[in-house]
Amino acid sequence: MVLETGDEAPEVTAPNQDGETVSPAFDDPTVVYFYPRDDTPGCTIEATQFQREHDAYQDAGVDVYGVSTDGVDSHREFCEAEGLEFDLLADPEGDLADRFGVDHSGGAAARTTFFLADGEVKSVYENVDPDGHARDVLGDALEDGSVTLSE
Repeated sequence: MVLETGDEAPEVTAPNQDGETVSPAFDDPTVVYFYPRDDTPGCTIEATQFQREHDAYQDAGVDVYGVSTDGVDSHREFCEAEGLEFDLLADPEGDLADRFGVDHSGGAAARTTFFLADGEVKSVYENVDPDGHARDVLGDALEDGSVTLSE
């Protein structure tokens, strides 16, 4: 079952595209978005739009992590090809997906996004349409006061 608003954020550790071990702190505002596969049309749209909004996310103090069941090498190639400046976490066994309750029964994670802050889930987006999603998530966080843009 997918985590819901108000649930405690899980502790996670996974390798990023550079093979470095990453343990995000969900006390700070953070977006974790699960996507099916690197270098596929919808996933590329979603990733490049998160990249396009990257400065705005940074100005709001929000970290962004993409997660798929692809491995480190695939993530590295995807980041290089698309110029991604945020971490993509490798989850080939689906451990992170399991902690968030994201379905990966077909070998790929269901497109699901979580906004986390203060150690808990603030928002959940399921069955995401990748086009415009990055801007929508940031807009929602700004609208509900979870984050503010720095001057």
